[in-house]
Amino acid sequence: MLANTEIQKLYSSARINREYSGSLANIHAKSFYRAKIVSFFAFVLTSLIIFRLVYINTYNTNFLAKQMSTRIERTIKIPAMRGTITDRNGNPLAVSTPMSSIWVDPSALDILANSQISAIANILGLSVADLNEKLNQKNKTFVYLKREISPQQADQIKQLNIHGIYSLQEFKRYYPDGEIAAHVVGFNNIDDVGIAGMEYADNNDLKGTDGAQRIIRDRQGNVVENLGVNSVAQNGKTVNLSIDNRLQYIAYTAIKDQVKKFHAKGGSAVVLDAKTGEVLAMVNMPTFNPNNKASASIQSLKNSAITNVYDPGSIMKPLVVAKALNDKLVTPQTVFNTNPYYVGPKLIKDDEPEPSLSVRDILIRSSDIGTSKIALKYKPYDLWRYYQQVGFGDKLNTGFPGETNGILLNWKKWHPLDQALMSYGYGISVSLLQMAHAYTIFTNNGCILPVSFYKTNTETKCNQLISSTTANTVRQILAENTEKGTGRNAQLPDYTTAGKTGTAQKLINGHYSDRNHISSFVGFAPDSNPKLIIAVMIDEPKGSYYAATVAAPVFAQIAGPSLHALGVKPDRQ
Repeated sequence: MLANTEIQKLYSSARINREYSGSLANIHAKSFYRAKIVSFFAFVLTSLIIFRLVYINTYNTNFLAKQMSTRIERTIKIPAMRGTITDRNGNPLAVSTPMSSIWVDPSALDILANSQISAIANILGLSVADLNEKLNQKNKTFVYLKREISPQQADQIKQLNIHGIYSLQEFKRYYPDGEIAAHVVGFNNIDDVGIAGMEYADNNDLKGTDGAQRIIRDRQGNVVENLGVNSVAQNGKTVNLSIDNRLQYIAYTAIKDQVKKFHAKGGSAVVLDAKTGEVLAMVNMPTFNPNNKASASIQSLKNSAITNVYDPGSIMKPLVVAKALNDKLVTPQTVFNTNPYYVGPKLIKDDEPEPSLSVRDILIRSSDIGTSKIALKYKPYDLWRYYQQVGFGDKLNTGFPGETNGILLNWKKWHPLDQALMSYGYGISVSLLQMAHAYTIFTNNGCILPVSFYKTNTETKCNQLISSTTANTVRQILAENTEKGTGRNAQLPDYTTAGKTGTAQKLINGHYSDRNHISSFVGFAPDSNPKLIIAVMIDEPKGSYYAATVAAPVFAQIAGPSLHALGVKPDRQ
């Protein structure tokens, strides 16, 4: 018989076994449920993956290919070559030459050794500090190190075999005539986009269309396969200007020499074809070299002959006389009292007074009094409308960027003094091109021509403003002016010439200065059958400032060689 202590031990052991068995059952139950939950989520996840794979392979079969392509396939630009600008004879005024540009992907660039950095800096002409600044822009994937370098420099960079540094082909614009044709041709920015002159005006035709090519690169950026051309680059068109670079050089030399001789602030010249209105030459001083614009001033970049205005002075007088002759208000023999007289508060007088002058002599002696009296015969609207018709107060629509309207006060605001002053070139502001254009009525039988910077092979339409008889009469008077009047220094030994001088005070801070002048001359040659219209302006000459001694000789220096260059037969007996 067991003792009580033993019986108690047996009962205790049995209880422990029951409790242990119960715990094991609970653990197994919990594990079962956890396994079911894990299995459920695993089933769902597996199902989603299977569904995604089925979707990709069934409904979106290109997905993986596209994802692969975005990592190794690239489309690169095939740059188009910009079109050439030529003069009327096909001589190049602006051409493009292949160049290379070096760029880097800083985000993919390994740390470079000092020797590598020094080698890159030496080849590209950069300081080590500037180079490091570009290389350390790790948040960028494209940074130019140097643009427009030679192919030889690009090859030297390539031989360094540095992954992450690449070259691409670009084009650099070159201007063979440099500063001689700079103001007409204009220039491009570093992205080869026209920003001045005809480069800007014709940018859409010149720029062409870039092409595209698909390639595959390896992880180091090297091209490992060419997948073909998506689109072929279309090079820009050739633009054929009306400029004749022979005449351009002649005009440039003449203006440059005269500006230097008289220590002038500047000067301009315009040469037009007298029968078509085409611009054969246009030059300004100061000028600039479009191949190296870094040191160019703002003033030197302006094509002053078309963008700037000035009070023209006495070169206005032939236009006023022509209208009065055409309207039969006067004849060449009509005589005017040319004693000084007042118009409102102003006394109008001549430098060399005469008590009376005929209309012919009013032009030859350049009488302010006589011209103003002719102009005052008109109602304001009639004269204002005529000035508009010859091209004042509005653009000539040449398409040249920055072309000025000029300044022509509305006729409703005219006082008699305004009307008198404008007749001899004050109170009205024009460009030199506008003045040259106005004189086409004398060279084209009274029919005013449009002005163009492009060579044309078709007949030019014009607007008949005065009769051919009137045009011939004024031309004869202007020819007399170069023979015995203020334009004598515009004579040529082998060609007849005709034209008019103009000396005007400059308007400075709202007042006409008696110390600052502009000297002008507009004329044509040969007088017997005009081929060229030449307008000259010298700004603020020092010493002598009269157009007879400053501007008229420049006309002769341009006209003679230009007519010979064009093969025009001499007509002087």
